Amino acid sequence: MDVRVLRYFLAVAREESISGAAEALHLSQPTLSRQLMDLEAELGKPLFLRGSRRITLTEHGILLRKRAAEILELVEKATAELTAAEDTVAGDVFIGAGETQGVHLLTRAAQKLQAQYPQVHFHIFSGDTMDVSEKLDKGLIDFGLLFEPIDAGKYGVYRLPVHDTWGILMRRDSALAQKGAVTAADLSDKPLISSRLLSEKHPLDPWFQKDLHTLNIVATYSLLYNASLMVDDGLGYALCLGGIINTAGSNLCFRPLAPEVPAHMGIIWKKHQVFSKASEKFLEILRQETQQQFPSTAK
Repeated sequence: MDVRVLRYFLAVAREESISGAAEALHLSQPTLSRQLMDLEAELGKPLFLRGSRRITLTEHGILLRKRAAEILELVEKATAELTAAEDTVAGDVFIGAGETQGVHLLTRAAQKLQAQYPQVHFHIFSGDTMDVSEKLDKGLIDFGLLFEPIDAGKYGVYRLPVHDTWGILMRRDSALAQKGAVTAADLSDKPLISSRLLSEKHPLDPWFQKDLHTLNIVATYSLLYNASLMVDDGLGYALCLGGIINTAGSNLCFRPLAPEVPAHMGIIWKKHQVFSKASEKFLEILRQETQQQFPSTAK
């Protein structure tokens, strides 16, 4: 499968027409049509539904669009790393992270590195644990910021000397909002909104002393902003980390769990990964910065 043809395929998927894609690619329509038919013949699957006005993707085409985008992203990433000058720290650092105040450590290290090496550029992908792990495993990002537990057998890990705190995001007019902290008993009969990782063991299972599946989970989320809208509209109480949603002047408030449940985190990378110079320097400066800020706890 030719990378060039994958670019052609993505152009047609984007433009939804052979003529529009041909114009964008500076190709003739017959040439582009022939390349696409050859691709379908190579794969043995129809990729397009050719209508009178526009072209849409088949189920196979939708799958190929996702994979083709990932392949081209990897090709561009590898090309940039291999063509970088040997004596120059330059290029791109790709980081995946969930919603956490811990991102400040990453951005401060990024700022220091960028000040020393202006040709380094940073790209932060936002997503939950599932999203970040998938991109890291596929090599689409260099680092991921994940919460414990982390599989140290699968990833290289630098545990950060900071943590977030679990709690509940709720409406200010809720009865629980009058409390300084929330207990498991307080939530036993409440409609709860949880992160979407319900297929795995949830970090709050020990605190509840039961499996989260047994509670009244009325909705799930991957990013907390959307969960905050659910809470605001009265759908339920969101299990989340503090400090992410700014509740000042809003209908919402955050209350920590009692007893407190800290969420420890670490920056991870694929084991045996060969870092670009930019990524290597970033990790080096991140270690230096955290050890300077937290000399008694940094490891």
